[in-house]
Amino acid sequence: MFRFFENLVDPYCDYVEKDRPPTRLWPFLRDYCQPFWRVFFWAALLSVVVAAVEVWLIYYMGRLVDLLSGDPAQVWAAHGTEFIAVAVFILVLRPAIHAVDVLLLNNAIMPNFGTVIRWRSHKHVLRQSVGWFENDFAGRIANRIMQTPPAAGEVIFQVFDAISFSLAYLVGAAILLAAADARLLLPLVIWFALYALLIRWTITRVGPASQAASDARSAVTGRVVDSYTNIHSVKMFAHHARELAYAKEAIEETRRTFKTEMRIFTKMDVALFTLNGLLIVGVVGWGLSMWMQGTASVGVVAAASALTLRLNAMTGWIMWALTSFFRQLGVVAEGMQTIAQPIDLVDAPGAKPLKLGQGLIEVKSLSHHFGREAGGLDRIDLTIKPGEKVGLIGRSGAGKSTLVKLLLRFYDVEQGQILIDGQDVSKVQQDSLRQHIGMVQQDSALLHRSVRDNILYGRPDATEAQMIAAAKQAEAHDFILDLADPQGRTGYDAHVGERGVKLSGGQRQRVTLARVILKDAPILLLDEATSALDSEVEAAIQDTLYGMMEGKTVIAIAHRLSTIAQMDRILVMDQGRIVEQGSHSVLLASDGLYARFWARQSGGFLNPETEAAE
Repeated sequence: MFRFFENLVDPYCDYVEKDRPPTRLWPFLRDYCQPFWRVFFWAALLSVVVAAVEVWLIYYMGRLVDLLSGDPAQVWAAHGTEFIAVAVFILVLRPAIHAVDVLLLNNAIMPNFGTVIRWRSHKHVLRQSVGWFENDFAGRIANRIMQTPPAAGEVIFQVFDAISFSLAYLVGAAILLAAADARLLLPLVIWFALYALLIRWTITRVGPASQAASDARSAVTGRVVDSYTNIHSVKMFAHHARELAYAKEAIEETRRTFKTEMRIFTKMDVALFTLNGLLIVGVVGWGLSMWMQGTASVGVVAAASALTLRLNAMTGWIMWALTSFFRQLGVVAEGMQTIAQPIDLVDAPGAKPLKLGQGLIEVKSLSHHFGREAGGLDRIDLTIKPGEKVGLIGRSGAGKSTLVKLLLRFYDVEQGQILIDGQDVSKVQQDSLRQHIGMVQQDSALLHRSVRDNILYGRPDATEAQMIAAAKQAEAHDFILDLADPQGRTGYDAHVGERGVKLSGGQRQRVTLARVILKDAPILLLDEATSALDSEVEAAIQDTLYGMMEGKTVIAIAHRLSTIAQMDRILVMDQGRIVEQGSHSVLLASDGLYARFWARQSGGFLNPETEAAE
């Protein structure tokens, strides 16, 4: 039975992905509700039925009081069958109706609705560009992805568990009182008008207050995760107190916003308690007055009293349900600041996969200043022949990494073109472009998974033998066999910690190299690929690196000039432009910037004095 209801909605069903999701709250939620409309209909209907049954029970209790005023034998003779039928209904049908109602809500809607939002939100965020992630805290992004689904689920829960039920119950109560005596409606109507004003006062304040509190909580998460992620720097610079102060500032803001929110609830609670007193005195007192005048039976007074006390008990729950509803809407609105952001770097309409031929790379009049007037790249023209090995050097900020990121289309070029085998990289599918390019970065961060998972990331369908062969080529196999983690996993099954923190820099770099070796892409980008290796290990894998380059088009960025001296051509960049190019010997003979870099090398690196930022 549970499985039937749990499978009424498939949270992973196909849907139309939007590069620009709705930025208004209700259209945003409506998109996620699409797979649920049929289930929502039945849940709303059953919620109304359950409320109607509860009101009818109160009515019947009043009728029972009136019937019991007669002779017991005569009452049983006249109404015994009715009593048995009502008992069967209460014992069998009422629980069955309620069971289906809660099964739809608790098992069909709640688990799946949060899953739909979490799955689609994560899918949307993963499509964002590298630059988008660079502009926010990873912790805050993750927090919004995690807190929005339960908040949206709570919104839906309150719609069917409280709001639709209470509205149906209130309508039923009005009908019941009107059927007894229309005058009993007057105190109920007055109470409801005051109650509606209180609700309006509350929700207009709770929404903004809860959004501010949610935003403050996300800020705390972002700051705390930032400290934990960079714990080595925190410890190394002995900034424990500084990080506490940094977090305390955000924590105090969270406390301030939460106090504001709680003041609203306290005022609401006191006002509600007062209003409920007016409801009880108004309806029950009036009913009692009518009985004393002989215009109402004892059953009517009993039913009105029971109904009023039930409303008194419900109003607090309804108010909290409504405030929770709008409070959670505030959380959803805060989460939308991340989840509903448009994806600006998208595949061009009708984009086709990159068809790689020989690996010719052409850069034409390329300029990219990251939206500024200066910096970045300035009018670059460059052709890299198929199979050519090109070294790229220059001062920090000269534009080397920017050129590589634009080739990978981590950003869209502001001016000019980059072509691979005559195909504009901005016109082909992004995934197909990156599948044909292998890259080893200076920052050799790994996934918090096993060594095997990290290496197979380069080619998930590779065999165990192919993976081990790649590790051996990267001089990583021997140290991998000696690895063990706190959970007892060893060798290739050992987990490497967040960003590979459990491995040394050289070990991480060798695992990264193994991953790229396994990928075996026809275009190879090396951004300080050996920067984390000691001289002995670098010498050991130097032949491996040159073996990786064989038959590939290669761009290698390096500050250690000896690592690129054997390249077919070396490009020297300065202030966003290519100022020199040629082989190692030709550039030395020209006695230009490259020759000065070479002469100033200390220990094989560019002298830091030449590394002034732009």
